[in-house]
Amino acid sequence: MEKRLGFAGIIIQDRKRTAPRVNEILSEFGEIIVARMGLPYHEKSCSVITIIVDATTDEFGALTGRLGLVEGVSVKSALSKGR
Repeated sequence: MEKRLGFAGIIIQDRKRTAPRVNEILSEFGEIIVARMGLPYHEKSCSVITIIVDATTDEFGALTGRLGLVEGVSVKSALSKGR
């Protein structure tokens, strides 16, 4: 399968409880992650992580699917169109 460039925005509602699981999942998929930025947003009591990936649709779907199953985590993502 062809790899594509993509990104995902991840919002974590309960950082202390949920962030360790999110970090575990992101580490498992580290080989497809090109860049990552995470910021706590104290005013809303949440954290926001943005990742950039170079992955097949199956790899990216597996990553975002696993993240989406974590309670208190919202994920939105997009992949570039094929060449």
